[in-house]
Amino acid sequence: MLKWEGPLLFLEESMKPSLTRDEQAALLVQRGLSVDDQNACTTFLAANNYYRFSGYARYFQQAPHLGDDSFALGTDFDQIRMIYEADEALRVALVQPLARVELLLRAHTAYVVADVHGPRGRYLEEDFYTDVGNGERTVESCLRDIERSKERHILRFKTTNGGSPDFSGLPIWSAVEAWSFGTLSKCIERGAQGTLDDAVAASLGVAKAGFAYRVRSLVYLRNRCAHHSRLWHHSVIDAGPTPNNVRAKAKKLAGQFEPRSVLDVIASLDDMLVRSGTADPILPKLVEQHPRDSAFWEGLVRPQSPRDHQV
Repeated sequence: MLKWEGPLLFLEESMKPSLTRDEQAALLVQRGLSVDDQNACTTFLAANNYYRFSGYARYFQQAPHLGDDSFALGTDFDQIRMIYEADEALRVALVQPLARVELLLRAHTAYVVADVHGPRGRYLEEDFYTDVGNGERTVESCLRDIERSKERHILRFKTTNGGSPDFSGLPIWSAVEAWSFGTLSKCIERGAQGTLDDAVAASLGVAKAGFAYRVRSLVYLRNRCAHHSRLWHHSVIDAGPTPNNVRAKAKKLAGQFEPRSVLDVIASLDDMLVRSGTADPILPKLVEQHPRDSAFWEGLVRPQSPRDHQV
């Protein structure tokens, strides 16, 4: 049994031979996975990538991080595929609500900035933001996204100043449409020297405490959905501080879940959707679709590393 860790394990991974899809399916069987229809298995792997599937499969294997890739007795391919497809359906279901909240944040940020600080110029000054560390300055992120845009509502305000692009005449309601969701999140967190987040939260009618970090968690979730990344058994890195009353209400409906679980971010998302009146909440639908004792639900509420997961 392999017990390599760190760089040696990565070296072993890089030296694995390339396998045909039939060989990939045969390898799964060799490791103890029950596959009733090998053609269906190879078709699935061709459409979804063996490596992506293995991210789900490792939760049914003995100790893949130690080199033991054998499956727990009785594990079958359809069992893992159902979880894979449920995870895919969750990502698809989250796309529209996340888009609604993103648009909502763009609109309210533009409104607050224009109303309090003026529609032009000020939001593109470096001292409008409170930056920490040596990373890219927030105003640089804003200008980078604006300069990338080919939209006429952006280009019509572009002038030159000493040979450099000048967007000082660009109104904030146009600028927010050019920013990525990540840049918008930075602006909310750091804008007006750290006061913009409270103002946007007040405009939305949601709790001010921790609002910027809640927005950051939505950006994180949206990016995982956009890149088709696994949500099941995933611990959210940028987990925002979901308000206690929001979390308590969600737990009455869904039962217990951990603070860094995807469900915690969904509870925060639902709160913004409902308070703004823009969409129905997601969590009640999830509760209807998935029994609390199912493997998929367990992976949402109590995410674990494959190293910690016991089969």
